[in-house]
Amino acid sequence: MKSPYVNELEPNKVVTGSFLVHSKEVRTKRTGEIYLSLLLADRTGELDAKMWDNVAEVVDAFDRDDFVKVKGLIQIFHNRPQLTVHKLRRMDDSEVDYSDYFPSSRRDPEEMWGELRARVAALADPHLKALIDAMLDDPDIAQRYRRAPAAKQIHHAFLGGLLEHVLSLCALASTVAPHYPLIDGDLLLAGVVLHDIGKIYELNYERGFSYSTEGQLIGHIQIALRMVADKLRGLPDFPPPLRSLVEHMILSHHGHLEFGSPKLPMFPEALLLHYLDDMDSKMECMRALIENDRQVDGCFTAYNGALERPVLKMDRYRLAEPAASGAPAATAAVPPPPPAASPAPAARPAPAGSPFASKLFEALQPALPLEEK
Repeated sequence: MKSPYVNELEPNKVVTGSFLVHSKEVRTKRTGEIYLSLLLADRTGELDAKMWDNVAEVVDAFDRDDFVKVKGLIQIFHNRPQLTVHKLRRMDDSEVDYSDYFPSSRRDPEEMWGELRARVAALADPHLKALIDAMLDDPDIAQRYRRAPAAKQIHHAFLGGLLEHVLSLCALASTVAPHYPLIDGDLLLAGVVLHDIGKIYELNYERGFSYSTEGQLIGHIQIALRMVADKLRGLPDFPPPLRSLVEHMILSHHGHLEFGSPKLPMFPEALLLHYLDDMDSKMECMRALIENDRQVDGCFTAYNGALERPVLKMDRYRLAEPAASGAPAATAAVPPPPPAASPAPAARPAPAGSPFASKLFEALQPALPLEEK
């Protein structure tokens, strides 16, 4: 087992450790000399790193997705840890245990696969069951479905992430569908299982997470449609109207044209699939952002572009609440709002409610310009 992991690094200490190179950029100082800007990682997170000196000796010795051994000093820069690299060498694959470097689901992939097959086995619609079984019985699809992440970096971006995401949606669908009598539960579940299946070919996930050539050229929605068409050739009795419904759910699951959906959801199961998918991805994004945030001070994470906001770290915030004796709470550092062309809006009147609600309102006041944009 490697040591230290990214989440174990402490400021103002010299460390020697091994990491996977997520990105490598050769940049130029004001003096004209080159330096390296790196993003290093292991299964616990990512670390910004800079190598200022002796760059010419190592610049061609390694590349993105290589493993490197580094020695350097951990410091705080812009409220986040940063490694100043003093020495660096490329490592051979034989020196590393891959499980130390690639984030993966906390759940056992075989257990999750068994749960998914049980969900499919319970389908009452014989046509939908036959289509999904044809997909999941394919050895290549089955192997990839167990391992693929659900995204490159936004949500469920870890090995087994796609399967974990789909099972989460299965649970949500089975809970929500009975609430709406017009929903066809089997059709909804088919959409859940198939909507992202193209990601098993859209993404590369053998070393780092990146887009495959096929993913760049076509994308997971079109790949999924092609996969469905391939399997339906072996199911000549599959009803054409049902095929169109399945294809529409795949085409529309992003919910908005500007988010990459060629079509908007046009029937209840398609719309419900979109909202469940969107909710699950955003909740996982929040969880991972809070868990992996590298901000040193304050109760908020760094700004997240996908969520378009920083996220409150509730545990740290609650620790800053006033004690029962009435002692004043420690002031929580809040990230400043992005610069605005116009003056920030006036503070809104505090809502009535519990002391906790008032405290939360006060802590969020500096972030209001984000909401006013």
